[in-house]
Amino acid sequence: MLELTDIEAGYGRTRVLHGVTVPSGKVVAVLGHNGAGKTTLLRLAIGLIKPSRGRVLFDGEDITSLAPNQRVARGMAYVPQGQQAFGQLTTLENLQLVADGRRGGRALIDAQMARFPALEQFATRKAGLLSGGQRQQLAIARALITEPKLLILDEPTEGIQPTIVAEIEQTIMQLAAEDINVLLVEQHIGFALEAADRYVVLASGHVSHTGEGGKAATSTVRAAMAI
Repeated sequence: MLELTDIEAGYGRTRVLHGVTVPSGKVVAVLGHNGAGKTTLLRLAIGLIKPSRGRVLFDGEDITSLAPNQRVARGMAYVPQGQQAFGQLTTLENLQLVADGRRGGRALIDAQMARFPALEQFATRKAGLLSGGQRQQLAIARALITEPKLLILDEPTEGIQPTIVAEIEQTIMQLAAEDINVLLVEQHIGFALEAADRYVVLASGHVSHTGEGGKAATSTVRAAMAI
C-alpha cells in the first residue's frame, strides 16, 4: 500500500533522513530511539515535508509531489503524537466535525463508537475532560471516520494506561483484518512487534535493521537498538 524508497529529507539545511526505505506491509512498525527520525518519516509520508531525494508510492501511484489534502483524498489518515482533540467540544461533537458532509455520517460515527465503547459512554463529555487514553481513542476514531486505506499513527500508546494500550493494540490488529493498512511509530517494542507484520529500525536517520514482525523478532530488535 505505502512504500518509501531511498528517502532523503529534513528541515532547511538539517538532514534528518538518509536513504531510508520502508517496505509495504499490512502493519509496518517504525522503531528507534528519540531523535532517530521517526516522526519526520511520518510527516513525510502524509506530505507535511517533501523529500530532497527518493519516492513515495501509495497504492501503486507516485505521490511524492502531492500535498497532504491530496493524500487524504486518496485514502490516507494521520494521527499525530499527543492525543489531539478539541477540548471544549464534546466527544460526539469532535466526531461530528469529521462526519458532517460525509455520506452516512451518522453511521460512521456509530461504527467508531462501537469500536471504542468509552466514546459512546462519554459522548456528551467535553474532550478536555477525557483521560489521555480516551482522547487517543477519540483521535483514532476521528481519523477512521474518513474511511482511510492507510492509517498513520505516531506514538499512539504514549502516556496511556496499560488497559487502553491493550485495546489500541487490538484495534490495530482488527484494522488489518478489515483491510486497512497501518504505519505505526511506537516506543513500546513488544506492542509494536505484536501488531506488525513488518518493522523498520531507525538510528540517526538511517535504517539499521528491517524484518518481519511478531514476538519472535523482539530479541533481534532489542539487539539492533542496543537495549
